[in-house]
Amino acid sequence: MRIIIPMAGMGKRMRPHTLTVPKPLIPIAGKPIVQRLVEDIAKVCNQPVEQVAFVIGDFGKEVENQLMDIAKSVGAQGSIHYQDQPLGTAHAILCAKEALQGNVVVAFADTLFKADFTLDSSKEGIIWVQQVEDPRPFGVVKLNEQNEITEFVEKPETFVSNLAIIGIYYIKDGNYLKNELQYLLDHDIKDKGEYQLTNALENMKSKGTKFVPGQVTEWLDCGNKDATVYTNQRYLEYIKDTQLIDASAKVENAVIIPPVYLGKNVQIQHAVVGPYVSVGDGSTIRDSVVKNSIIQKNTSVINANISNSMLGNFAKFEGRPSDLSVGDYNVIIS
Repeated sequence: MRIIIPMAGMGKRMRPHTLTVPKPLIPIAGKPIVQRLVEDIAKVCNQPVEQVAFVIGDFGKEVENQLMDIAKSVGAQGSIHYQDQPLGTAHAILCAKEALQGNVVVAFADTLFKADFTLDSSKEGIIWVQQVEDPRPFGVVKLNEQNEITEFVEKPETFVSNLAIIGIYYIKDGNYLKNELQYLLDHDIKDKGEYQLTNALENMKSKGTKFVPGQVTEWLDCGNKDATVYTNQRYLEYIKDTQLIDASAKVENAVIIPPVYLGKNVQIQHAVVGPYVSVGDGSTIRDSVVKNSIIQKNTSVINANISNSMLGNFAKFEGRPSDLSVGDYNVIIS
C-alpha cells in the first residue's frame, strides 16, 4: 500500500498560524495533523504501508526531515514531491506520479477521520463520504440502488447529493489513476479553472471502474481555527486512556481537568488547565485558567483566562479573558 498526501496549500484560512508553519504540521493532541492522518490510515489498511509520498511546496529541509520521520513511524519509506503551482487536486496528486502504482490511498492533509473498519483492498475504488447539511462547498457523489457511485459533482451550485467527499480515496490500480490524471493535463481539461481529481474518477467510472462509498465514524476538519480546536478536543477524547502528560512536565499548585495533553518540560503553576487542552513542549501556564485550547511549543500564558483558542510557537500572552488566535512569536500584554 502507498499513501499520497497532497499538502502544498498555503493554509490561508489558518493564518496567522500558517505564516511560519505549514498547516499540516499544526499539532492535534501533541502530534502534527499530517502525522495523525498517516497513522489513522495505516490503522485501517489491511496490508503494510510501504511508501508515504508527501506533495509539498517550498517548506524547507527541517519540515521535509519531519515528514520523513512521520513516514518512518508507520514503517514506511517517505518521499518528497513538489507542487510549484496550485493547479488543482489532480495536478497535486500527479506531482507524486512515481508513487502511483499498486494499491494507493490519496488523503488530503486538512481532514482527519475516525473509523472502525478495515479497508477492503479488493474493491476497485473507495471514496470516503459523509452526510453534510450544505454540500455546496464540497465535491459530492450520487449512488444507485447497489450502493455504487454513479456520479461525481464538484461543488454543486444546485442540490445533487448531501454525501460530501471528505478527501480520502482508495484506488486499487495506482497506475490507472496516473494515466487518467495525465490525460486531464495533456488535454487541458479543467473544472472551475483547475484540474480536478473528480474528473479523472468520472472518466474511470465511465470505462467500467466500480467505485463504492466508504463511511467514517466521524469526519474532523482542520480548515480554520475553530474547527482545529474542536478536532483537538475530539482527539483528546479518543486517546484519553493513554499517557497524555509527559514525565518531565511540572504541575505545581494547579488543577488539571482531563483530558489534557502536556508535552516535554511544560510548566503549570497556580492554574486550572482543561478540559480539552493541548500544551506543547517547553510552554508555561501561570496564574491562569485555560480550557478547550491548543498552546504550541515554547509559549507562555500568564494571568489569563482563555478558551476556544490557539496560540502558536514562541508566543506570549498576558492579560484578560479572550477567544484567541495568536500566531508564532507574538507577544500580547493587556
